[in-house]
Amino acid sequence: MYTFSNRLKIASFILMAVGVLGIGIGFMAAPSTVEEAKAIVAGHGDGHGDAHAVTEGHGDEMGHGEAHDASHDEHLLHQLQNKPWAALYVAAFFFFMIALGVLAFYAIQRAAQAGWSPLLFRVMEGITAYLVPGGIIVFVILALSVAHMNHLFVWMDPEVVAHDKLLQGKAGFLNGTFFLIRAAVFLGGWILYREYSRKLSLAQDESSDDSNFKLNFRISAAFLVFYLISESMMSWDWIMSVDPHWFSTLFGWYIFASMFVSGITVIAMVTIYLKSRGYLPDVNDSHIHDLAKFMFGISIFWTYLWFSQFMLIWYSNIPEEVTYYVTRIADFNLPFFGMVAMNFLFPVLLLMNSDFKRVNWFVIMTGIVILAGHYLDIFNAIMPATVGDQWFIGIPEIGSILFFAGLFIFFVFRALTKAPLQPKRNPFIEESKHFHY
Repeated sequence: MYTFSNRLKIASFILMAVGVLGIGIGFMAAPSTVEEAKAIVAGHGDGHGDAHAVTEGHGDEMGHGEAHDASHDEHLLHQLQNKPWAALYVAAFFFFMIALGVLAFYAIQRAAQAGWSPLLFRVMEGITAYLVPGGIIVFVILALSVAHMNHLFVWMDPEVVAHDKLLQGKAGFLNGTFFLIRAAVFLGGWILYREYSRKLSLAQDESSDDSNFKLNFRISAAFLVFYLISESMMSWDWIMSVDPHWFSTLFGWYIFASMFVSGITVIAMVTIYLKSRGYLPDVNDSHIHDLAKFMFGISIFWTYLWFSQFMLIWYSNIPEEVTYYVTRIADFNLPFFGMVAMNFLFPVLLLMNSDFKRVNWFVIMTGIVILAGHYLDIFNAIMPATVGDQWFIGIPEIGSILFFAGLFIFFVFRALTKAPLQPKRNPFIEESKHFHY
């Protein structure tokens, strides 16, 4: 049985405490009046662009006025008030999507009846334990948005919708009640599968036959159908709708690739950590190699989707489509192209050599770069439409990352203590123990 070390537990509490402090500072520093917002911008100077330029995203809905037009001043206030909310939301979604990516990988391994991975099932089940607290927090942020506690989703503002024919046409789908109902269905389905599959997995250890294993196989195959539909709709709702004038038919797959590679990366990092502590003795270099191979392969898949989406929109140059990238290149140049380098160039260069995939510290180093890159991926998806050119990775952003990192570590490693780290009666456990590549 795994024992949650006091040092790691204390570290998670410290991360959460420092994170709460940073989040609090972010909210306290947010302006409450237009005058305060203008003073903040004046103090920062030009920042990431013209401080008085109306940016894409919410800027389109609020109208194009002169620099000191009243509507623009109100828009600027909303952008600066959104900064702590957006920082919180990006970090909350990022760590939640790691657990959701692991859940997809776990279900695929179950449905495929893979022989190499059963030794890693308890690690995956431990990581997906974060779905409950992480999902609740994301849902609360979404509910607060519906309650007009922030301006993350412009289509939730009745005044904006009243002057926007496009949003009026989408009101049947983009309305607060239906939005929260969909979110509850998605979260309920994901958590229900995780809990039931985990229950069958533990029951299989004490069973005299393979009935629990077979049932787990069937529900995993069925769940993957629900997952593909719900994940796509979730990406439209929770991310793409912050910029409701823009859409991409590839977006669901694009977000899936990001969460999938992030989840696999964390599986590899947690597994390596547990091995370094003397656990999982039967996990060998071939298991790590295969996880690193997935990290490499899904990074290429993510790049393919990113390039397909970007190049087709850029080449066709349709104004309502290309403005999505114009805004990001103009105001988010460094995180936009930096994210591509971190999510494509680094994994390719570091993991192309097969031998490097078996070197634990090398996999950890690559994993850190991949996770940082995909945080920036979500950052680039949310921030332009919510804070415009007023973005900055400062105290609220770092505080949010630290808080959710601590929360993630606490729930994941606490879950790992609840059951033996190695399944006993999985039909493929011997094949997994003797897996060599």
